[in-house]
Amino acid sequence: MHKPSTSPATAVRLIALYSRSKRRTLHREDPFIVKIPLFFDGYDLRAYDFPGGQNLSQLRERLRYGYRLMKGAQPRTGFYVAFKNLAKSLQILGHDVVINDFGFARRHTDHPIGLSGYLPPLARFGLQNPAIYGPGRVPDPTELAAIRSQLDLKVVTYPSTWPIQLNPIETRAQFAPMFVGIDTDAWPDMSGTPKSIDVLFYNKVRWHRKTARETDLIQPLRDILSARGLSWRELDYGHHTPAQYRDLVSRSRALLFCTEHETQGLAYQEAMSANLPVFAWDQGELVDPSQRALAQGNVRPSAVPYFDERCGLRFQIENIEEQFDRFWTALPNYRPRDYVLDTLSLRRGGERFMSLYTPLFDRGAPAPELHGSTPAEARSATTSAGV
Repeated sequence: MHKPSTSPATAVRLIALYSRSKRRTLHREDPFIVKIPLFFDGYDLRAYDFPGGQNLSQLRERLRYGYRLMKGAQPRTGFYVAFKNLAKSLQILGHDVVINDFGFARRHTDHPIGLSGYLPPLARFGLQNPAIYGPGRVPDPTELAAIRSQLDLKVVTYPSTWPIQLNPIETRAQFAPMFVGIDTDAWPDMSGTPKSIDVLFYNKVRWHRKTARETDLIQPLRDILSARGLSWRELDYGHHTPAQYRDLVSRSRALLFCTEHETQGLAYQEAMSANLPVFAWDQGELVDPSQRALAQGNVRPSAVPYFDERCGLRFQIENIEEQFDRFWTALPNYRPRDYVLDTLSLRRGGERFMSLYTPLFDRGAPAPELHGSTPAEARSATTSAGV
């Protein structure tokens, strides 16, 4: 049976059309509309390759969401939130997004696809379309090499630059950073809402929390806030619902964000979209044991890989008090929402995806090199090191 293919001339025309389209605002009626098949497999949404599989998967997702919401647990994983934001980003640009449509992918084997979530389960379906991977958990280098023999992976993405450095130097050109856009309509400017909390303390410390970090980081921060007569609420990562987080963000003047490292950091970026200045612990030390085992040479991670002077202030354990006083004095001058609108909006996220996806219409296109892909501040914060 003849397999539909995309000729080189057609591929060139598609890329040219997309390049021209970036110079104007895309709307639903825009003539440049691409069908984008996205595939996701994870805890939230399963990829089922059989008749009725899409409907069954959606039903399972809704039931899981409702069940976890009733239990007071996080109803959705970060990977799935990122995936939903990606799909919305592409729809905002006017593209036709279909999810887990195996029939379409197999009928059009030259049509590029996007893969997200957990890659090994998706590899077992044997799709041969040129593919871009992300957002999701990038497998370790050895596992990824085996998966490449099952899939035509043209681009593998990380949410920011620094985690690419966990891979061997000779393979890093196979990866590209690709952030997921923040829904700035869902997270509007909340700076004008009544405030009853000075500082929302978002505690996502994951290693040595009950030992070293309690002594040299967490308790000193509590003491600093109390000594200055500030009202504050401490929120433990994973022990709140989205509605609870939104409510606390709306009632807070600033966010104190504590975690060892992030590949993107949707929570602090949602707060920035709501115009909360962020005081961020950014020690620059790789702590995750699984990542330390992969690292070759000095990898310097970041807790806030997308951040500049409009967003707030970073601090380290050695200068907590000095930096907090600087941050609190400058609080009225920060404009974090402006940064998100300029660099991390849904539209910006969709444009970044399309810059990597559109060249895949030409099967011979090489995987993009690592360049021109993240805001300058993120690059400078991560090039010498790195979630």
